[in-house]
Amino acid sequence: MNYKILAVLILCIGAVAVTGCMGLGTSGTDTRTTSVQRALPLANYDASSIYAEKMSPSGGALPIPTSANAGATGIDDTKIIKTGYITLEVKDVSASVESLKNLAAEKSGYLSSTSMQTGYNNRLAGTVIVRVPAAEFENLLAGVKALGTVKSVSTQGQDVTEEYVDLVAQKTSYQNQLAQYNEIMKKAVKVEDVITVQQQIDQVQTNLNRIIGRMNYLDNHIDLSTVTVTLEEPEPVGGETGYNFIATINEGIAGFFGMIDAIVIVLFTLLPLIIIGGAVYGIYRWKKGEKPVAAPSELAKEK
Repeated sequence: MNYKILAVLILCIGAVAVTGCMGLGTSGTDTRTTSVQRALPLANYDASSIYAEKMSPSGGALPIPTSANAGATGIDDTKIIKTGYITLEVKDVSASVESLKNLAAEKSGYLSSTSMQTGYNNRLAGTVIVRVPAAEFENLLAGVKALGTVKSVSTQGQDVTEEYVDLVAQKTSYQNQLAQYNEIMKKAVKVEDVITVQQQIDQVQTNLNRIIGRMNYLDNHIDLSTVTVTLEEPEPVGGETGYNFIATINEGIAGFFGMIDAIVIVLFTLLPLIIIGGAVYGIYRWKKGEKPVAAPSELAKEK
C-alpha cells in the first residue's frame, strides 16, 4: 500500500514538472513569435491591424524623415550649378553664332537656344545659350572670350548639395512608404480599407514623382553648365553714314503731325476755359446794357 501511495506521488510530481516545462516552452515560443511579428508585421498581421499600426494617430500618412534622420544618402561630392553671362562685341553676329555652335560641339555640348534681331542703325544683335558639361565650363568661357571684344562677363556657382541630400532622403522615405502600402493593399479585404489605402498610395506616388522631377532638374543643371552669350555688332564710326532724303521727309512729316497733335491737345485743354470766359463776357455785356455799334449808313440818316 505504501508503494502505491509513493507511486501516485511520483506520478503527480512528474505531471507537475511536465506541465511546467510545457509552460516554459510555450512562453519562449510566444516571445520569439512576437519578435518575429514586430520585425515583419506585414507577413503575420491581418490587413486591418497592419493598416491601423502603419497609419499615424491623426489618420494621415506615415511621417517623412528629413535629411537629418534619413541616414546615409550616398552623396559624397558637392552639387554645384554653374552659370555664366558674357556680352561680346563682334564684327559679324551670324558668323559668331556658327563659331559658338562649333565651339559647343568641341566641348561635347550644344546650343540650347538662339535668337537674332536688328537694332538701332541696322545693327544686328543676338543671344545664344550654350550648354556644356560642367568640367568644360571654364574652357568654354575662354573660347567664347576669344571670339570678340568682351564688354561684360559674370559667373555664378549655386551650391544645391543641401537641397539634393534632403530630396534623396525624402525619395527613400516615399519609396519605403509605397512598398509598405502595397503590402497593406495585398492584405486588405474590406472595400473601405482598399479605398483608404489606395488614396494613401496615390498621395505618396504623387509626392514621389514631384521629388524625382526636382532631382532630375537639378541633375541636368549640375551635369550641364549654362552660358548665355549676348552678341553685338560695333556702332559705325561717326554714326549713320550718308544722307538719307527719305528719312528726312519722314522726320518732317512726323514733326508736322506732332505739331498738329500738340495744337489739338492745347485746344481741347483750354476749351472749358474758353466756354466759361465767353459766358462770363456775355453776362457782363448784358448787365451793362451795351448796344451794338450802329452801321455808318444809319448814322448818316440820323443826321
